[in-house]
Amino acid sequence: MPPGKPLQPVLKMKVDELFLRWLSDPDTQRALHDELRRIQHAGAAEPGDARHAWASGPGPPGVSCAPPAHVSGPRAARAARRTAGPRAAQPPREEPPAPAASPSLPAFHFPRGRPADAVDVDAAVARIEHVFSELPRERATLGDMGAVAKACGCPLYWKAPLFHGAGGARAGAVAAHQFVAAWRKILQSCHDDAAKFVQLLAKPGSTSLAQEDFVPFLQDVVSTHPGLAFLREASEFHSRYITTVIQRIFYAVNRSWSGRITCAELRRSSFLQSVALLEEEPDINQLTEFFSYEHFYVIYCKFWELDTDHDLLIDARDLARHGDHAISSKMIDRIFSGAVTRGRRAPKGGKLGYADFVWFLLSEEDKRTPTSIEYWFRCMDLDGDGVLSLFELEYFYEEQTRRLDARDIEPLPFRDCVCQMLDLVRPRSPGRITLSDLKRCQLAGVFFDTFFNVDKYLDREQREQMAPPRDADSDGPGLSDWDKYAAEEYDFLVAEEAAGDTGDDWLEPQLRPLFSAPPTAGDVDLYQFACGDDDPA
Repeated sequence: MPPGKPLQPVLKMKVDELFLRWLSDPDTQRALHDELRRIQHAGAAEPGDARHAWASGPGPPGVSCAPPAHVSGPRAARAARRTAGPRAAQPPREEPPAPAASPSLPAFHFPRGRPADAVDVDAAVARIEHVFSELPRERATLGDMGAVAKACGCPLYWKAPLFHGAGGARAGAVAAHQFVAAWRKILQSCHDDAAKFVQLLAKPGSTSLAQEDFVPFLQDVVSTHPGLAFLREASEFHSRYITTVIQRIFYAVNRSWSGRITCAELRRSSFLQSVALLEEEPDINQLTEFFSYEHFYVIYCKFWELDTDHDLLIDARDLARHGDHAISSKMIDRIFSGAVTRGRRAPKGGKLGYADFVWFLLSEEDKRTPTSIEYWFRCMDLDGDGVLSLFELEYFYEEQTRRLDARDIEPLPFRDCVCQMLDLVRPRSPGRITLSDLKRCQLAGVFFDTFFNVDKYLDREQREQMAPPRDADSDGPGLSDWDKYAAEEYDFLVAEEAAGDTGDDWLEPQLRPLFSAPPTAGDVDLYQFACGDDDPA
């Protein structure tokens, strides 16, 4: 697989998965059992006709089964009747049942959700019509859609998707009959929240969500959520906050790296649950998985520190300064090679935009998540064959040894280092480390830092000298590595700003407006800050 090519599913594995899902369905099992019993019944030996068997076989001793040869005419007929004896009435012979038509296979694949037993569409429509009847001219603006969303049985912050899905953005309002027709169609074709959300936000004819599809939803969150009231006046930062949240959504949800979120990916993620929590949680910073303003602040400040000319693009030398040059130059080159940048190709002009930096920082500061493991695996897999060979490990470790020597620290010989890493990962194929091996070992961060982050490698070595190593799950279900990093960095940045001890004016005037603000909203141009022509197809 060439560097940067999206991971492709193996067709046979997908077919096997769908077959097993179909075979385990209770309706399928009942149909198969019924068909098996029918086949067994049809194949059983039917009881013979006793009279027919007696007539065609040899008769009883001394009794001829046919009239004598010399008897003919009426006498022969009477003799035959006497010889046959009395005739009993025979029940009609049962014919074997005709083969039943093969029952149709029960559906087992529900891309738009498994249909519910009964959906009272008329009752849902009646609730919606009641809400519209209380509005002027029975037309709802975006500000009225909160009540409409609750009448639909949706979380409050579905109001913008509902408004745009019904065509309200074109005219600035949506009429009752227009919304009812759109919602009735959705109820009849979409059977779970994931399918409904995709249908509302996706472009006509599309069955998945691109990054720009999330902009109306997130602009409404910025404009109306009480936890972001201070941000409304700083309209120039709306698009940057929205870009950050969109990248975090795709980072966590788009497991296929395709650049488009499907119903299945949305269904498997926790995104819709987080959307529902927006209504219940007034403090946006408590929603750390996607919407936290503090996390946005940390990411943007880190980018601003590296972007010395403030053109919202950074080159390899800029990125190398992250973490005080902790990451090796070979790994920096791999990041800029296009292996992990959006659009799956090398950055235009040899520079990364803010959107790609979000992915980098999330992956660098928390190497336990599936996406971060995939991110760094793609970087280390030089030939794109899906396996980290000893040659590739030595390629990255060689620079680590030089950097350790420069600090007067004696590095482990490569052979000893590889033995340690193979014991750590325990690959299924000796000497060949795959992506699944790293995900299974639960210590992928230790593995990656050993080969390209000298500071984190040394920090781990020092901690191991003071305490025995612990598994990744030994801390329990507490904060993630990213949550810990973001909390520490935010406290440091706020304290630095409060003390006025920044040393230069890099926080002025760009970031100080974020600490105040009453409301107005600006239009969002997502790709002004997201490397516009690198968008995934």
